[in-house]
Amino acid sequence: MLRSARVALIGFGNVGQALARLLLRKEDELAQKYGVKVQVNGIATGRHGMALNPEGINLQQALQLVAQNCSLDSLSQRACEHVDEFLNHCQAEVLFESIPVNYQDGQPALGILKQAISLGMHAITANKGPLVHGFTELSRLAKQNGRQFLFESTVMDGTPIFSLFRHCLPAANLRGISGILNSTTNFILTRMEAGESFDQAVKTAQAIGIAETDPSGDIDGWDAAIKLAALSTVLMGVPLKPQEVERRGIRDLEAGEIQAALKQGKRWKLVCRAVREGSKVRASVSPEMVSAESPLYNVNGTSSIAQFETDTLGILTIIEQDPSPDTTAYGLFADFIHTLNA
Repeated sequence: MLRSARVALIGFGNVGQALARLLLRKEDELAQKYGVKVQVNGIATGRHGMALNPEGINLQQALQLVAQNCSLDSLSQRACEHVDEFLNHCQAEVLFESIPVNYQDGQPALGILKQAISLGMHAITANKGPLVHGFTELSRLAKQNGRQFLFESTVMDGTPIFSLFRHCLPAANLRGISGILNSTTNFILTRMEAGESFDQAVKTAQAIGIAETDPSGDIDGWDAAIKLAALSTVLMGVPLKPQEVERRGIRDLEAGEIQAALKQGKRWKLVCRAVREGSKVRASVSPEMVSAESPLYNVNGTSSIAQFETDTLGILTIIEQDPSPDTTAYGLFADFIHTLNA
């Protein structure tokens, strides 16, 4: 007999919709392998209203309504205007959160996750803000309530970085991290190598949906900085805020510098570095010229790379090729699978 798993989604943009499609695609597999049928009790969005139905929402209809730029209110059995009310009445066991990141303090996502856990839900997020600004608090709250706080999708999408260290590398002490963690700036630099100006490359990134209307979070290094802060906080055990990361973005790089590097057999990359120094971590994000001997040299377009220096395995390198909202959604889905046996 199938067990019902009641879930709710806060955030139904590209990632939330990709998760919905994945849940539909994996419906039979979830039933056969895990004995679970997913029931979506609520969907809260920033632009398309909220749907709340304790008997379950039709995901196909929800996706169709959003594609038509229509409100989800017609799928709701209960009028709901505020997220607090939504959480109190959705009767979910698991909350997926994927709203836009706030680099400064992680709100309102941090408050949403705290409330969800306090109400007895497992909390799964793709949002770097609450991870960096509330990791210790959320982890402690989850433990107190016998729930899980999971966040695999926050860095390098669905690439299993956090779970790799959690499950496969016991007692491996992380000494340093380096890599390319922001795929948007990597794409922009690759386009500039092909001859586009900085402004043209940014517009191209916006046109294909990997850069926001305001691209400052990417090109000024904030996204890379908060990802580096997340890795330091969780994997190195040293809480770090993005404001504490020495940060310089790619805004001031000129086309002439890009081409000059190529003539030298080098490439410009926005490189993240974090090094343990005693009980502290020194972290930076800045453009660097890398040579062909560097593992970072051939990581182009929207791909990313992370190198982890440990005391047990030396340097471990993970490369993610051309991620998408689908890969981010998979990270959320994988975290959900881990909650099934909690």
